[in-house]
Formats: sequence, C-alpha cells, structure tokens
Amino acid sequence: MEVLKIATAGSVDDGKSTLIGRILYDTKSLTTDKLEAIEKTSKQRGYDYLDFSLATDGLVAEREQGITIDVAHIYFSTPKKSYIIADTPGHVEYTRNMVTGASTSQASIILIDARKGVIEQTNRHFFINNLLRIKDVVVAINKMDLVDYSEDVYNKIKADFEELMSKRDYQDQSISFIPVSALKGDNVVNASKNMPWYKGETLLDHLEKLDKADIFNVGTPRFPVQYVIRPKTEEYHDFRGYAGKVYGGNLSVGDEVVVLPSLTKSKIKEIYFYDQKYETASRRSSVTITLEDDVNVSRGDMIVKADDLPTIEKQFTANVCWMDSKQLTPGAKYIVQHGINKVLAKVDNIHHKIHPDYSGIEEEVSGLGMNDIAQVSFKLNKPIYYDKFKNHRTNGSFIIIDTQSNNTVGAGFIQ
Repeated sequence: MEVLKIATAGSVDDGKSTLIGRILYDTKSLTTDKLEAIEKTSKQRGYDYLDFSLATDGLVAEREQGITIDVAHIYFSTPKKSYIIADTPGHVEYTRNMVTGASTSQASIILIDARKGVIEQTNRHFFINNLLRIKDVVVAINKMDLVDYSEDVYNKIKADFEELMSKRDYQDQSISFIPVSALKGDNVVNASKNMPWYKGETLLDHLEKLDKADIFNVGTPRFPVQYVIRPKTEEYHDFRGYAGKVYGGNLSVGDEVVVLPSLTKSKIKEIYFYDQKYETASRRSSVTITLEDDVNVSRGDMIVKADDLPTIEKQFTANVCWMDSKQLTPGAKYIVQHGINKVLAKVDNIHHKIHPDYSGIEEEVSGLGMNDIAQVSFKLNKPIYYDKFKNHRTNGSFIIIDTQSNNTVGAGFIQ
C-alpha cells in the first residue's frame, strides 16, 4: 500500500492536536480503550464534546513537563493509503524540530487559526516548507466555527497567504486552501453542511487523491550502494550484487552506468527484488543490481547513469539549520554524513544568516546558535558526489555530526 508522510505545522493553540485526533476518530483509527479514555477525560473536565487533542496526550504531557520535544509520528490507514503524520511543534525555539519533521515528508499541512489569521509563525512554517521543497502544501484554516463559518474571513486569510506566497523561491509547489473545524469535524474527513459556499474537497479527500508522481521530487537516478551481496553458495558461487535504494529516477537493465568515486564504467546486467528479476527499478524501490563487468564496488559507492554524473567536489555551500546549543563557528571541524558516506569537514565561511520569517538576511555573522538557518561553506578532506538540493532532495542533503559527542548538530541542503 502507498505510504504518504505528512508534516504538520501550527502555532500554539491552532488546534493541531485536535485536528490529528479528529482524523484518527473519523477514520476509525482509534482503539476502543483510547476512545473510552478520551470520553472519560472529556467528561471529567466538564466538556460537552470529545476533546480529540487527548489522542496525542503524550505530546501534551511532554510539553507541560518542559522536557525535550521531538517530532512525534502518528500512523493511520484508509482503504487507499497508509499515512504517517509528523507532528512538529510550532514554537520559534523548535525550528530544528520542524526542519527534522518536514525533511522526509512529501506533503504538509499548515494550520491557521481563523480568529488570528496569518501571523509571524505562519511565515516561518511556510518558509521551512519552501526551504525543504515540499511539493504539496495544504493551508487548513481551522476554528471556522468560532468565526461563524464566515466566507469573508476565509477569503481574507487566503488573500493574506497568497501575498506571502509571492515571496517564495520554490515555484513548483501546489498550495490548497481548506476551511475546517477540527473540533466539530467540518471538512476534515466529512464534508461540512455549515459552509455551503465552499465547493472544494475535504482535507482527507485531498490527501487521498494525491498522486505520488506529483508529490515526489523528480531528479536524476542515484543508487548509493548500502551492501555488497556475496552468497558464496554452490548455486550462487560467483554472484556479486549491490543492494541499495534507487532515488530520483529509474534504472533499467542495459543502462550504461558509472561507479563513483572510481569512475569505472559498466552496464546494468540484472535487477533483483529478492528472488524476482525486473527490467526496470523505479525510483524509491529497494533492489539488488548486478553489473556486466567484474568491477570493484564497495559500500558507500554510488552507481549513476554514464551521461548524468553528479558534482564531485571537496567543497560546497549549503543552507544549514543548526540544532546544537554549542555555536557553529568558522574554522570548526565536524563530520559531514552525506548518504552513507562520512567525511571530515571544516567550516570555511558563514556567508549570512537567513531569517525564516521572510524578513531578509543578516550578514557579518560570527557564529550560529540553536535554530539558526544560514548559508555556510564547507571544505572536506575527500570528495563527495552530490547534486543541488533543489534538483535532488536525497543527494543534495546531509547531516552534521559533532566529532567529540557524536551528536547530530545540524542539517544541510546543498545550494
């Protein structure tokens, strides 16, 4: 079954937890004991309605206790698709968590409180979706019940958001506007009778109709080798296969390929998925590839089409989201993990800090603090083979690891 990963973003009290709870409830994804607990707690608190935010109660408890907040993943399914919702906190101080949740998502839901409209946090949420090249964004204008389901309020917020859209640099993005009431259930899973003026889809209908061909960023095929398979059995005595996942495009039997970093040329001989042979490996499929020539290929190497090589360099410039309390400064050394390759890197220069509310850039920066986003240049101790992030999300991204603590301290997107 097709799996769709969705990032959510919303400011404090925009109703994000309630929206997720409502989706789980209306798709009958809540277990009986969880539903009973929600009903019981809602009555204890004197509510005359079910408080669906309790469906993600663990997250609320984390926030109340003031402990570190990570991205939570909520799972549910319909007959058509399986969904993973990356529930990311919307506070300014959790920018790094928003980046983490959205970096692997194919679609995003940005919540706006109908009473407040587009606010500074909305700018930040949209900026991150733009930075990470999320192709399908749903702007869910929530709490429509508190503004009497007003079409004028909806149109005003839509116009304000469209003005914000004019500031983006990523144009290949589908943006939809849906007026909802997560508490009452309007236009979440079931169509609303309270907004006859809205003729569009419900939130779930929109997600159900998303075609993966439209939401996955199309790039050039890249096949990072994760494992070399040598069974050494009687039946497969000389078998040598290269296992990994195809990113960006398709690879087919007979394609002329180059193995990086050795630049050795060969052709694809066979493509296996377990014990089945295929003529073509489509993007995002995990397969084993054999080559016509007996060439030296190791874990960490990359197989690409001969006429479509990535950039092979010992330096690059990237937009970096810094996630550590210890500052990033010019001259500091880190480990850059690009795919499955790890290389030693030195920060060459911090060009400028980027304000994620579209208010511009800040030059002459001496260091990056937690949650800062900036354009940074790195020098490496050996070449990596990369694409620009705007052309290839997988091969254009990397993480930064502290050499002493071994903690992940940043994420980067190559420019």
